[in-house]
Amino acid sequence: MIGDRFDQRLEIVNNTVTDHAHTAKNERNSRSVKSNNPVLTRLPQAQNNTGYAQPQAGYPQQSPYGQAPGFGYGQPQGYGQPQGYGQQQGYGAPAERPITVDDIVSKTGITLAVIVAFAVINFGLGFVNPVITMALTFIGAIGAFITFLVHAFGKKYGSAAVTLIYAAFEGLFVGGFSMVIAGFTGDGLAANIIFQAILGTVGIFGGMLFVYKTGAIRVTPKFTRILTGCLFAVVVLAFGNLLMFIFTGISPLRDGGPIAIGFSIVCIVIGALSFLSDFDTADKLVRSGAPAKMAWGVALGLAVTLVWLYTEILRLLSYFRD
Repeated sequence: MIGDRFDQRLEIVNNTVTDHAHTAKNERNSRSVKSNNPVLTRLPQAQNNTGYAQPQAGYPQQSPYGQAPGFGYGQPQGYGQPQGYGQQQGYGAPAERPITVDDIVSKTGITLAVIVAFAVINFGLGFVNPVITMALTFIGAIGAFITFLVHAFGKKYGSAAVTLIYAAFEGLFVGGFSMVIAGFTGDGLAANIIFQAILGTVGIFGGMLFVYKTGAIRVTPKFTRILTGCLFAVVVLAFGNLLMFIFTGISPLRDGGPIAIGFSIVCIVIGALSFLSDFDTADKLVRSGAPAKMAWGVALGLAVTLVWLYTEILRLLSYFRD
């Protein structure tokens, strides 16, 4: 009897010790879950008790290879807000269509058509009222210069409004300039000079386009710097010649003499080389996928070069008219 009671008490003690050991082990495991990791410490207590295999309400269940259905593109994220790259993000209208060669050709054609139309109008007015033609020519020159400055120093490159306004002003100037320089009085000689100037301008444009396409002359940073320096020198000389004519009545660069002929030839050469810079600008815009509206900026640049080249060729031909 005594031995049986001793065995029963010994079994009770062993069971008690075992229970205490299991309890201590569970407490250690519970404390080990409460890690120093800030992510784990922010988890709800229920998740700590149930382990990582149990999903928690409001939190996405992680899938293999980092795919989480709750965080997939276009899937709800547990916060009631759908999100994804395929949906509108509120950033406004979609991206603009990139520029193409057809855009440049069409915008340049429209610009030149406006120039020709206003030139014909002002040229025709010269037969009716030369005073009005001269006034419109002066207005056209000043307006075209101001519009070009707006284009050159504006924040945006390529504006249909700026380009078309420039074309209208430039057309008025070209029409009056052609009548004055060619000395048009209705005879065939003056008309022939204007036609030759137009033909020469178109020919040089086509020739320089061929030169650019074949790579005979490459537009490099050094080429651009030299061309810019030459343009600046021409502007300074032309402005100095204008001041000399205003105060002294002498115009050595425009009086038809050898210096004037040489200066016109230099301007024609620089104008022809300027086409290469215009072509290079257009080519870079197309290659970079710039917005289509920038074609108006290219059209304005080409129009400036074309008009300048035409006026210099017309002036040079007028020196040999008599």
